[in-house]
Order: sequence, then structure tokens, then C-alpha cells
Amino acid sequence: MSTTPRHHSPLLRATALAATLLCCGAAQAQSTVTIYGLVDAGVTRVSGLRAGTVTQVASGIMEGSRWGLRGNEDLGGGYRAIFTLENRFEADTGSVTNRPISGTQLPDRLSTVAGLGLNPALPGVGALVTGAANALGGQIGVNVAGAYFDRQIFLGLITPVGAVLAGRQYTPAFEIQGNYDIMQTQSGLAAGQIVSLPAGVDIRVSNALAYRIQTGGISAAAMVGFGEVAGDSGKSRLVGFNVNYKSDDFSVGLGYNSRNNELGAKSLTTTVLGASAPVGGGTISALLGNIKDENPSGLSTLATQLGGSATAIAIQNAYINGFKQDGSLAHIGYRYITGPNTISVAYTRYNDKTAANADVASYGVAYTYALSKRTDLNAVLVRYANKNTAQVAPGGNGYLGGVSGRAGQDSTGLAFGIRHRF
Repeated sequence: MSTTPRHHSPLLRATALAATLLCCGAAQAQSTVTIYGLVDAGVTRVSGLRAGTVTQVASGIMEGSRWGLRGNEDLGGGYRAIFTLENRFEADTGSVTNRPISGTQLPDRLSTVAGLGLNPALPGVGALVTGAANALGGQIGVNVAGAYFDRQIFLGLITPVGAVLAGRQYTPAFEIQGNYDIMQTQSGLAAGQIVSLPAGVDIRVSNALAYRIQTGGISAAAMVGFGEVAGDSGKSRLVGFNVNYKSDDFSVGLGYNSRNNELGAKSLTTTVLGASAPVGGGTISALLGNIKDENPSGLSTLATQLGGSATAIAIQNAYINGFKQDGSLAHIGYRYITGPNTISVAYTRYNDKTAANADVASYGVAYTYALSKRTDLNAVLVRYANKNTAQVAPGGNGYLGGVSGRAGQDSTGLAFGIRHRF
């Protein structure tokens, strides 16, 4: 939207004033700066946790709360300069970071000697596994590092032959997954929620250079996320692409990401194929995803952190094996809109092909009632069915549910919230 509503917060008033001054100062160059965002908060009740059933106020039930600035300058001749700065915030606490409902807990298969397949006779193995699980569990959450513009920050040039963007951006595979998820990543019913620990797709990447083009009903993107490691450009690098076709009768898209770990070995690789079509007055959408990671990232120094002993090395190897991924994600959903009412139903299943066999499925319903174009009320009921060693608990768009109480324990999420866009 292009208007700036009245704010009561001094910080927001200052931001709005700065945006207004920028607009006025650049008026001669046909430039605009827009402040935008949304606030989403409500009450959730999640069962099947180690602590039992937890009721809490949460931010980001349907969408993560955020505010941002967008800039656009017409340079003439089909050229435009653009920028986006987007900050996340937690409406329940005022922070820019959050932790899962289950805290720092890891699944049993990643937090116990038996679950990791370690020899219990190894010297000090119990205490070292506990230390490793606490350290790794402490990294679970949203924007744990507390980056201010964690959601997006990029600058770009639009030309007659496409756009070039540089900065922190959404990845190509995630864009296709979000497009063909009937929930469009909203709520705990979204397709990606059941493959969040470890993550089944890189959502955003920093230090990224992207090229985008659209012609008719076809759009495409290519991206490189530079690892920026001195002496080896392949370390921590992400590459990806997507292509999408949209018509009045149907849409279909393909997305691909591949990331290297900090040692330069091929790590998380995600391929997503999706399609949607209008059916019976509503929309049906489906996607298939292939998730593979033979060399998980961020674990190469774990043994050193644990003291470098033979037991520490064995634990590091066990975690590397435990965080490997090889599975397929399948999702189908239907959305029907009538007047102010939006009803969505969805079923998602992850088939884990690793030895852990951590299969999980989610199913449920989401309902939205639009009070206006900017404000709506939302209700979501979702069930996570965990099998074998799976332990996934429902969260929302802006936060992770985390881990259920024990291996194979199901979890149910019920959420009521309000969302306002500005």
C-alpha cells in the first residue's frame, strides 16, 4: 500500500517522518518510499509437548509480524532503482528473535546416547552428549543472531531485460514452495512446518546476487549466495533457480536450491515442483519436494568445542549422521473464498528415507474472516502425526513449534489470532 497511517509509537513516527522526507526530497526524480508491514498476534494451545499442553500468546500465527521500507525510483528508459528493508519483530515481547514452544529441546534421536547410536561405554559420553545437545538446541529459533533486517534487505536495478538484486533475499526453491503451498506459508498448517528441524529448505540467504525476469505468464530467477570465505569461494555458497508459468487455467513451477557446507561439501539440496488450478469456485494446489543433505552444515567444529577427545569426535560424527536428510515432501490443499470468509484445508506428508525413518504428516483447517481489507480474524486447527522417531510440534508462520514430548508422539495445535496490515 502507498499510504502511511498514523502511529503512536515514537519510533514508528520517526520512521514515518523519515520516509515522508525522503519522498519529498526525491519528488523531482519521480521517487517514492513506502512504509509497510503487518502485526499478527493471538493465543495458541499446543498439546503433546514434554511439558504437557502449553497455552501462550504468540506473534506470527498466520504471518510473521514485520515492518519495512520500499523504495522505487524511475530512471527512465525502462530502468528503475528499487530497495527493500524488512525487519521482523515479536508482537508478544517486542524482541526481534524467538524460541520454539519446546525451548532448546532436540528430538530424542539427536539428544540421547542411544538415539545417536553411540557406545555407552565411551568415556564421558553421557555428559558430552548433554553438552552437545544443549549447544545445538540453543541455536534453534527464529533470527537467533538478532539481525535487525533479518527478513529482507536488498538493492536492485530493474532493466528492460530483467532485474538484478543484491542483498539478503528469499531463495528460489522457497519461493516455489510458498507459491504452491495452499497456505502460502501461513500458520502451522503450511507445508514447510513439518520439515523445520532440521530445515528442509533454505528460506533466505545473505550475500545473494539474483537475476529475475518475467515475460507474459513466465517468470524465472537465478541466484548465487556467496559464502565469502577467503581462499575458497565454494564454502557456504548457495546456488538456486526457479521457473514458473501462470495462466487463467493453471499454474506450474519448479524451484531448486543447493548449498555447500562450511567445508565446501555439497549440503542441503531442495527441489520443489508445484501446480495449482481453479476448481469448484476455489483453488486446489499441490507440491512435491525432494530434500537431501549428505554433509550437514555447522557441525565441523563440534568435536573441538567438546574438547577434541576420541569420544568428542565420535559424537561429532554421530551428529553429522543424525542431521543428514533424504526424504520427500508431498502437499495438497484446497482454498475457498466467499465474501469475507476464507476456508483452507490441507494435508502434508514427509517420507523420511534415512535410517531414522522419522515420517510425519500434518492435516487440518484454517479459517479467516475479513473485518476489512486490512484486518482479519483467524483460527487454525492442525494435527501433527509423528511416526517412529519423528517429534514435530505445530508452530506458526513466525515461530517454530519445536519438538513433541517423545519419539512418535503426536501433537495438536489450536490458534486464534488477529492480523492487521498497514
